[in-house]
Amino acid sequence: MGDFVIEEGLPYPLGAHWSGNGTNFAVFSANATKVEVCLFDGDRETHRLELPEYTDQVFHGFIPDVGPGTFYGYRVYGSYQPDAGHRFNPNKLLLDPYARAHAGSLKWDPAVYGYKMESGDDLTFDDRDSAPFMPKCVVVDPDFDWTQEAHRQNVHWDETIIYETHVKGFTKKHPDIPENLRGTYAGCGSGVIIDYLKSLGVTSIELLPIHSFINDSNLLKKGLTNYWGYNSIGFFAPDPRYAADVPNSLREFKEMVSKLHGAGFEVILDVVYNHTAEGSELGPTLSFKGIDNASYYRLPPDKKRFYINDTGTGNTVNLSHPRVIQMVMDSLRYWAGHMHIDGFRFDLGTILAREVYGFDEQSGFLKAMDQDPLLATVKLIAEPWDCGPGGYQVGGFPPGWSEWNDKFRDTIRDYWRGEASPAALAPRLLGSADVFNREGRRSWSSINFVTAHDGFTLNDWASYNEKHNEANGENNKDGNSNNRSWNCGVEGPTDNKDVLALRERQKRNMLATLLLSQGTPMMLGGDEFGRTQRGNNNAYCQDSDISWFDWNFDDKAKHLLAFTKDLIRLRRSHPILRRSRFLTGKHDEQLDIRDVTWLNAGGGEMQLSEWNNGWIKCFGILLDGRCRKTAIARHGEDDSVLIVMNSYEGPVDFKLPHTSAGARWSLLFDTNIADAPPDARFDFDSVYQVTGRSLLLFSSVEAGK
Repeated sequence: MGDFVIEEGLPYPLGAHWSGNGTNFAVFSANATKVEVCLFDGDRETHRLELPEYTDQVFHGFIPDVGPGTFYGYRVYGSYQPDAGHRFNPNKLLLDPYARAHAGSLKWDPAVYGYKMESGDDLTFDDRDSAPFMPKCVVVDPDFDWTQEAHRQNVHWDETIIYETHVKGFTKKHPDIPENLRGTYAGCGSGVIIDYLKSLGVTSIELLPIHSFINDSNLLKKGLTNYWGYNSIGFFAPDPRYAADVPNSLREFKEMVSKLHGAGFEVILDVVYNHTAEGSELGPTLSFKGIDNASYYRLPPDKKRFYINDTGTGNTVNLSHPRVIQMVMDSLRYWAGHMHIDGFRFDLGTILAREVYGFDEQSGFLKAMDQDPLLATVKLIAEPWDCGPGGYQVGGFPPGWSEWNDKFRDTIRDYWRGEASPAALAPRLLGSADVFNREGRRSWSSINFVTAHDGFTLNDWASYNEKHNEANGENNKDGNSNNRSWNCGVEGPTDNKDVLALRERQKRNMLATLLLSQGTPMMLGGDEFGRTQRGNNNAYCQDSDISWFDWNFDDKAKHLLAFTKDLIRLRRSHPILRRSRFLTGKHDEQLDIRDVTWLNAGGGEMQLSEWNNGWIKCFGILLDGRCRKTAIARHGEDDSVLIVMNSYEGPVDFKLPHTSAGARWSLLFDTNIADAPPDARFDFDSVYQVTGRSLLLFSSVEAGK
């Protein structure tokens, strides 16, 4: 590289932006005294140029002839006073918070710490250069030819079925994907994967974090990695480790999104704005800590050397600071606008809405989100808890948001263990109106799930009584000890045919309950065919066969997959199963019907004494589609469906009720049998023997059909 002359440039937009004849650099810091942009040829630093201007707390400058593909980083000067919250150290190369791409990976070395790491004393100052060990930021060409059909999809909430998966683990072992594309963005957008997802019937692909992240040093020492990726360091850059073509990782990510959109799928990103990979006061200096520690992180007012740790990871991003809110909002708008992402799932979302005094439904961040015209058009999903004070906030987010509903997960699991009463189960099956029915919120506000990346897979819930996290190197002490299975009596692999049959039925029961309940269902990728993690319920560090999908299906997997596809088809073909309005059970005087009726095994309405009776294990839910509460009708909406659930270990005789929507009942499936008998019809008042621990679905049919 030759010599460069740096010009004044502009204080906006933040980050490095190529204009066609040069690149403008702008970085916020309220407390720094000087910022240098460092240019690299590979790993060799070639230039340091001081950003010449400081406007409204933004250092900025324009360098002609610097264009796409240029590697860069920052060195930031200021006081090193940890007790005052300042940790400036110009010996440390820093990643641009707004970088659109990263190259390389962090090499753990004492030089990446702002203090003398060997001493363990963060009040010391380290003068070693960290640049040789740091990933670099990359100036990018933002242009991309999005086809018209590849724009955001905006699937209606009442049609949404979310499929949570991991870019790498989803495709790493797929035999029909070229080996060099397995585990990559390109593999995730391949025709093989698109065909599979279309055949399954889901609508929205939720990807575990793809923001650039760091592998924890303690995991690397144990030969493990941060597989899930909840350790972000770059909120604008797709992680290059998932790219088949690393120098063009940004383009490859866009191509994946474009192909998924072209096939009709939404793409939702799991985003981690609550903490960063820089950890506590003993963590490394990689970006924010060295740019303006006192602004970017929450620090105790009387002990600014330390960090408020509401995340359990060592630090908490300071969403009370306007420039930090701006960064998060800019990131979200970038992904929604420029990258065409359809929605976001916010990890530990409560933290984002926490002010210094606690969680606030009208926090600065939530107000900013609520008024943003672009973000109002995408799906916003909160994980509504964290480990900080007042951290559990299920139902506490404002209108426009949906939320992970752990009450659904826990109650459904309890029911199929035989431990939940009808009174506990009923609201969960109807969208949890007791939690979400306020201020015009709809039933889709409840993101229903029975399993997620964090915990047992569905197969392992049905197969293991205890967690088996030995491979994580923590003596099986990590993971959720309360994440109980259903106590099947025989743990792990077995040749006992009765136990195996019961396990398969329980998997079908859980999937059926998830997909027949009101609200938005979220499936854990692989549950549809019984993916196992061998009892590991905390596979965050397992970039291995434990986490990767095994695409060699045995007969059990094929049967479960076929069952899941049928379930999704039935949910989509019966609108009564996916109402956006809450079902209430109130009597419609004009039609003389109710939208939902609860039935005991005798075919009559549930009595008050039965609701809280823990011995009542079998009951029915009659949903009448004619009770719409709106003048807008849709195809197939006038039928009635009957769901019968029996969590008792033995059979129960159930008397099929009358419904004015038809003349007979058609059995759509029984989880006790592989396939419902073709054209199985039953008269009203017929008695059907419901097998222990099974679920049935009936639909009304007209006379003569």
